[in-house]
Amino acid sequence: MAKSKISYFCQNCGYESAKWLGKCPSCNQWNTFVEELVVKEPNKLPDWRSGTDALKKANKAAVIHEIAYREELRIKSPDKELNRVLGGGIVAGSLVLIGGEPGIGKSTLMLQLALNMPGVKTLYISGEESEQQLKMRAERLSQFSQANCYILTETSTTHIFKQLELVEPNLVIIDSIQTLHSAHIDSTPGSVSQVRECTAELLRYAKETDTPVFIIGHITKDGAIAGPKVLEHMVDTVLQFEGDRHHMYRILRAIKNRFGSSSELGIYEMHQTGLREVSNPSEILLSQRESPLSGITIAAMLEGIRPMLIEVQALVSNSAYGTPQRSSTGFDTKRMNMLLAVLEKRFGFRLSTQDVFLNIAGGLRVEDPAIDLAVIVAIISSQQDIAVPTHIAFAGEVGLSGEIRAINRVEQRIAEAEKLGFEQIYLSKYNRKGITTTQYTIEIKWITKVEEVFEALFG
Repeated sequence: MAKSKISYFCQNCGYESAKWLGKCPSCNQWNTFVEELVVKEPNKLPDWRSGTDALKKANKAAVIHEIAYREELRIKSPDKELNRVLGGGIVAGSLVLIGGEPGIGKSTLMLQLALNMPGVKTLYISGEESEQQLKMRAERLSQFSQANCYILTETSTTHIFKQLELVEPNLVIIDSIQTLHSAHIDSTPGSVSQVRECTAELLRYAKETDTPVFIIGHITKDGAIAGPKVLEHMVDTVLQFEGDRHHMYRILRAIKNRFGSSSELGIYEMHQTGLREVSNPSEILLSQRESPLSGITIAAMLEGIRPMLIEVQALVSNSAYGTPQRSSTGFDTKRMNMLLAVLEKRFGFRLSTQDVFLNIAGGLRVEDPAIDLAVIVAIISSQQDIAVPTHIAFAGEVGLSGEIRAINRVEQRIAEAEKLGFEQIYLSKYNRKGITTTQYTIEIKWITKVEEVFEALFG
């Protein structure tokens, strides 16, 4: 008979305890333990296959240089942004987890992938929508007369694996893992035990059949993927779908990737007919202005390993109240306060009695310190009401003494600015090693301190 016991699991990290605890010893969160009934079956066969063919011989140890190596087989999807983030395509037998805010477009992205791969038999398994709802959304997204896509609305893993044996798909999409439940665990769908067990069953299926599986996962209010932390360790790739629901742009970011770089990201634009790839985000993120305006600069930044040019907007005005306001959108407010302190202490700009507002155009959230130089130039441009020429780009980190520090991947930033037709770019002199100005048509201004920029731009 199957043995059952009561265990307590942390809903935040998945830590298991034999008794209830007020504080989790693993993640130090309070009141996160819930009671679950765990049923353990001895000698359980894999759920996705039954019979004697499911029994496998135990693996034997092998010398590493005797292991036969072959290049991983990748399925090229028509979505170039997704291919880039995954490291060149979908790897056979991989398990990919996609998380994101509700309504951000996770299901739309996966359904588009299923509909736009006519040469690949795809099984889209949904536990959240009916077949009619999926058909309505598919008609809105694209013409799918050539799509080789099967739809299954089911939450039981036992029934799902029976259909997988019948259909034998080349690609499986699960929407979402929190809706599935396994008969071997006596707890509600979405609980720590169910999420872990269902993911383990899908992992065995993916590895033993070489079928790639995409799993959509919910996230908590803190932005972490819901369920045990071990869920992210079990899968091969973890993707985060980010963006503001009130803006058009979405970012698909790789947090973990066993088959490629975890620094890649893809950019999409949300339309009424679905998500559209943005192959050159710099052209979209830069506004087309007929005349120069004060408080606007262009920064050469990196998102992961992808260079982009973004527009930094600043507004400095006299404070109407006793305490000046400090507000930033898309940029760390604490870092902006640090840069304002540098401007006031080192260069004498009186900003303590003025309101300062900063905005990164396009709704992006930027953490690259190389946009520091563009930020302070935009702030001084707005305060002095002197426009910065539109053909100049900036890239440099500003230190507390006002020096311009070196940044990484400077060649990619220069090439991106040159490709978009910029005539000048201001860079740290400490990045000069190994770069010859003759190899670029753009003029490179090498600087060491912030005052050199002010003298050149504001006289």
